[in-house]
Amino acid sequence: MTPKQERFVEQYLLDLNATQAAIRAGYSERTANEQGAQLLKKPEIVAAIDAAKGERSEKTKIDAAWVLIRLTEEAEADIADIFDEDTGDLRPVHEWPEIWRRGLVAGVEIEALFDGRGDERRQIGHAKKVRFSDRIRRIELIGKHIGVKAFETQLSVNGLDGLAERLERAAARRAPHAVVHYDCRARPSEPVARTG
Repeated sequence: MTPKQERFVEQYLLDLNATQAAIRAGYSERTANEQGAQLLKKPEIVAAIDAAKGERSEKTKIDAAWVLIRLTEEAEADIADIFDEDTGDLRPVHEWPEIWRRGLVAGVEIEALFDGRGDERRQIGHAKKVRFSDRIRRIELIGKHIGVKAFETQLSVNGLDGLAERLERAAARRAPHAVVHYDCRARPSEPVARTG
């Protein structure tokens, strides 16, 4: 790999954004999108990224099992655990179960409530607003950064063996005087058909 490609790998690992990584590595902003996509097709760059993700996984001890366990814990967390059973008030943070303190709550806003006006005005309570974090997205990003692939869609297509030959036979049966050749490796926008 060239030094520029090595910089691309380092920059890509920061946010997994190929375009931005290409720009930060010194490629032209005008062509960064294409450059990033092309760089991610190079086997040596893919291998370097995979190796770095593997090192991250080893250092952090985060793997597919960890992501699944954490996701399950967060999905099963009971919101009632952060409220006082008797009064319904939000408990102090130090009384929350650990799962809630680890980031399920993005913020708590406390607003004083008042009644009356002027000299008659007195505080009658507090309004507490709890804002929950997008915990699923956070875990997906963690898994993506270390290459867990726990959320990656997998697609497998069976039965393509001999497809070109079957298409040729079918075409020959339909038009006995025409010979049509199909290349299954051609892109759909580039049909390969010859008659003769």
